[in-house]
Amino acid sequence: MTRTLTATIRRESDGFVALCPELDIASQGDSIEEARANLKEAVELFLESAHPNEVNERLNAEVYVTTLEVSFGEATA
Repeated sequence: MTRTLTATIRRESDGFVALCPELDIASQGDSIEEARANLKEAVELFLESAHPNEVNERLNAEVYVTTLEVSFGEATA
């Protein structure tokens, strides 16, 4: 079975951190490509070894990625 999941990748220090929010699994790498490949491997290993109940409990069917505008560092009157 094949399923499309979300991967978010962000720079952290000298590398990149990748997260699959549907399963709450993270990995890292020295490049975006390496972080993505490592995350894919981690997700596949989890899906191969986890009990189906655990997969169903952790698998969030809906993930929304959006932006938000916040104010900070300003004096408020």
